[in-house]
Amino acid sequence: MMYSNPVISGFHPDPSICRVGNDYYLVTSSFEYFPGIPLFHSIDLVNWKQIGHVLTRKSQLPLTRQHSFTTSQGIYAPTIRYHNGRFYVITTNITIRKSFYVWADNPKGPWSEPIFIEGLLGYDPSLFFDDDGTVYLTAASFPGFKPEGIIQTEIDIETGELKSETQLIWEGTGGSSPEGPHLYKINDWYYLLIAEGGTEYGHMVTIARSKSPYGPFESNPNNPILSNRSSSKPIQATGHADLIQTEEGSWWAVFLGFRPVKSTKTHHLGRETNLATVEWSEEGWPTIGNNGVAEVENKVPTLPIGIPEKWIEKEDFFGKTLAPVWNFYRNPSENSWSLIERTGYLSLKGQSCTLNDTESPAFIGRRQQHFNCEVSTLLEFTPNEDGEEAGLTVFMNEKYHYEIAKIQRLGKSYLIFRRTVGSIQIIEAEVEYNAPSVILGIKATDTDFTFTYSSINREANVIGVGETALLSTQIASGFTGLYFALYATGNGKASTAPAFFDYFEYKPK
Repeated sequence: MMYSNPVISGFHPDPSICRVGNDYYLVTSSFEYFPGIPLFHSIDLVNWKQIGHVLTRKSQLPLTRQHSFTTSQGIYAPTIRYHNGRFYVITTNITIRKSFYVWADNPKGPWSEPIFIEGLLGYDPSLFFDDDGTVYLTAASFPGFKPEGIIQTEIDIETGELKSETQLIWEGTGGSSPEGPHLYKINDWYYLLIAEGGTEYGHMVTIARSKSPYGPFESNPNNPILSNRSSSKPIQATGHADLIQTEEGSWWAVFLGFRPVKSTKTHHLGRETNLATVEWSEEGWPTIGNNGVAEVENKVPTLPIGIPEKWIEKEDFFGKTLAPVWNFYRNPSENSWSLIERTGYLSLKGQSCTLNDTESPAFIGRRQQHFNCEVSTLLEFTPNEDGEEAGLTVFMNEKYHYEIAKIQRLGKSYLIFRRTVGSIQIIEAEVEYNAPSVILGIKATDTDFTFTYSSINREANVIGVGETALLSTQIASGFTGLYFALYATGNGKASTAPAFFDYFEYKPK
């Protein structure tokens, strides 16, 4: 049997995993998208179904920007663990610069309100429940902490109170940015797994061990145990891993990696979740993948692979809630969207803010998960005032996005194609268009997005083309991947006319 990486495609970085019987649960980073921390379930480690999110309330995940030191804020590197019948997810919200954890008896929720951890001088926190009842909190030290490395303390899991002084337990092997730590106890050894090298082409996974949870930690002489650096492999920047043992006894690792476009060496889908086997040496050291290298095609020596989830191409918006694949950009305004204002339609009411602002626009999107795909939507929108706008965007962040939209200007309605690349924003094409309904589409390849429009039952017209490279992480920076999103804006004031989206279709090619 074979399986292919990534096992969860598109922007799903920093995977963490736990097992309950034969059920596996996995979480990933979500940064400034809401709801936060997508939650997946699997029975075979290969085929994953998103069953919801961990952070579904604004009280759990405030995303109102208070500073601008980084493009990507919000949720960084969650860890999921299961102990004594309860699930725990611990993480850092960089927007408010606080680490916290939530818990639930059922992974589908409801999850508790955040328990904030006061006094933790680190990020990427992880929990380890030892046999004697001690709960260890392991994290990466904040930038500026000297020496840089992995820190650890003990925590009261009921209150979040730290019970011991924070200690530096390992500086890593010398790679930059030692982070993403996880502590395990295996065969009377405490193993400390971390990521090093920065989350780009030099990324890697390293490991050390000790007879004590506080060390001293002995570095694996064969580190790194996973890295695709200095190779031409289709998956690059492999790192930030988590280990899991099946009920049958085999070991596996989930980890992030991105797939660069061959012709440009850039990547725009984001860092994705991958899976590989873990082999243990006679000396008790693990190696991930094919002798430390992650492959796209992999043999499955032990897992009985099930049937993959069927890809749902069309969202008709007839439900009372949005499917888990959909996200808002930051916390949505209550009056900015509705599934009940008009049955079978998603309605968006443009806010004064635009896609260029650091507030929360009327925006509902889903990740681009395939290089080659087509998306389309039927928009019904009759703007009342100049500046009212609605459409379809390919979005990386507020400084990097393309859109095809309907807008009113000087009393007339137009379809426009606009590109925003850094400080440059330009409407490259516009067509006067007065009909209330229009089908907007995007055809994606690994190198380009082609934007189209058409009337119902008419052939599509091309209005513009944008390069994927200009929306890539290498150009746009940040830690996310691209979204296809439906949006509306009043361009400086609230819209008086709602935009109605009849459906959204996503066809992988």
